[in-house]
Amino acid sequence: MDIEQALPLLGGISPAQFMRKYWQKKPLLVRGAVTDWKALGLPLPRAELFALAGEEGVESRLIQNRGGEWSVKHGPIGRKALPALKTREWTLLVQGVDLHHAALHQLLQRFAFVPAARLDDLMISYAADGGGVGPHFDSYDVFLLQAHGKRRWRIGKQKTLALKEGIALKILADFEPEEEYLLEPGDMLYLPPRYAHDGVAEGECMTYSIGFRAPAQHELACDLLARLSDDDGAGEPGALYKDPKQPAVEQVGEIPAAMLDFARQALEKKLAEPLELARALGESLTEPKFNVWFEPEDAPR
Repeated sequence: MDIEQALPLLGGISPAQFMRKYWQKKPLLVRGAVTDWKALGLPLPRAELFALAGEEGVESRLIQNRGGEWSVKHGPIGRKALPALKTREWTLLVQGVDLHHAALHQLLQRFAFVPAARLDDLMISYAADGGGVGPHFDSYDVFLLQAHGKRRWRIGKQKTLALKEGIALKILADFEPEEEYLLEPGDMLYLPPRYAHDGVAEGECMTYSIGFRAPAQHELACDLLARLSDDDGAGEPGALYKDPKQPAVEQVGEIPAAMLDFARQALEKKLAEPLELARALGESLTEPKFNVWFEPEDAPR
């Protein structure tokens, strides 16, 4: 990809400009970001999305708001379990749709100016009139692409991230919107992490959320250490701790300083091995989600 070429997807600026000026910094509204829906074979028909939501191995959620009372149902969700299309204020969320539809996978290639290591998935939000998931914030970057119908977005930097208690959704207790936009098919809104937003459907609508994950440092460290420890040097025994000069101790529970040094050296030695950390990180970033698996192709004849 030519990162200096202006793109309609980004409102006429280049990927390099977008990453410098907007990425993880401030929102960007783009009118007509995608206009070639028919050439792409999109948007995904409603019936296909509903069918995916009913499949085992596909992560989906049904969210409803009944008189201010929020409810969440996790999939698989069959068609008969969905409310009638004329019922107001319900939303169906289907994760990882790019794994099941080639055209959506192709759409993601337009965002290839962001490292693939950051890409999470493409989620589709189908909403009946008035549907939404309440004012909230995400801990990752997201592009909200309107594929069908209209959705009104209210957004704000949000000073307090306190959540309402006693409900199954992470809804902000005191949402303070600063801007408001009505997105129509092809329009797109980029939001950096923790930028509060609330999207409400005006009539039936479908929104594509292209999310870019941000790993938590402590979780990543735990996973990497586990992966590094799995590589045992092809069965070769490691050096054993030795303490021939260990004196008698008065505080039996105190860890000897020499043992702390031994442990520290073990970690440093592991991290010093060429490409070991890169290998472990690559494995971690490409680990499929719990509901994703790969089936081997038929053996060649």
